[in-house]
Amino acid sequence: MRRSVLFAFLLVVTGATTRMDAQILTTSQAMQLPSEEADHRLYWGLGELQFGDLRLPAGPGPHPVVVLIHGGCWLSEYGMQYMGALGEALKAEGIATWNIEYRRVGDAGGGWPGTMLDVGAAIDDLRFLATKYPLDLDGVVVSGHSAGAQLALWASSRPSAATGNPLRGEDPLPVAGVVALSPVADLAASVSDETPICGRSAAQLLGGTPAEVPERYALVSPSALLPLGIPYAIVSGVEDQFVPAAHVAAFAEQARRAGDAVRLELVPEAGHFEVVAPGSVAFAVTVAFIRAMVGGT
Repeated sequence: MRRSVLFAFLLVVTGATTRMDAQILTTSQAMQLPSEEADHRLYWGLGELQFGDLRLPAGPGPHPVVVLIHGGCWLSEYGMQYMGALGEALKAEGIATWNIEYRRVGDAGGGWPGTMLDVGAAIDDLRFLATKYPLDLDGVVVSGHSAGAQLALWASSRPSAATGNPLRGEDPLPVAGVVALSPVADLAASVSDETPICGRSAAQLLGGTPAEVPERYALVSPSALLPLGIPYAIVSGVEDQFVPAAHVAAFAEQARRAGDAVRLELVPEAGHFEVVAPGSVAFAVTVAFIRAMVGGT
């Protein structure tokens, strides 16, 4: 159906990099990215962190919808607020967004398996939301940033997971495509001495190292789940100091070898947060990829 649009789409970024790109954003600056209040804050579960922000474009719809999953090394210190700016930009493009919160390491019930179960349940709740709001669930796209990109890529694999998979859920909502922003894509590599990422917090998320709980890494690490069998695009900054471009490029190449349709865009003079920060070239790439993934709306 519409997914072929992405691979007929040629993105050309021209002009000088912006001031925001030239001055690489810090974590504290990114966490303060401003955005308008969402149209609706809705709880998909009973826990205090089991909610999401729904933004709806003007018009009767039904609107294409993108699930946004924030990063922050799966740690409780970092929440969903900074993804609101991307939600606002997509709303202006005619795309609804469901920016989800979830329990993380440090939260009661976060980590293994609660973090993954929360993300899956929040995505599946779109079926209920579509009974109340004008959402088009024919072609849901998921876009995550950093650790949230790992969760986005993993979530796309749930419908094809074995019924005995403890993270699958009862009836996983199909995902038509993923736009992964600076993804932590190989969890085993992320806790290694050679390429540590996020302070090796994937071991906290999964409750051990790859040697201690190899089955958990096999169930949630995108690199272990290949091929995912859906189109996905990856956007990352060349100057990313949190998730190195080499980590991202290695995953993209592994995915291509596995037979997946994947597009990689490494943006010069961009760091870890420019991909979600309005005013940067990297942000324009992110929005363009998402717009193409949902069908050019």
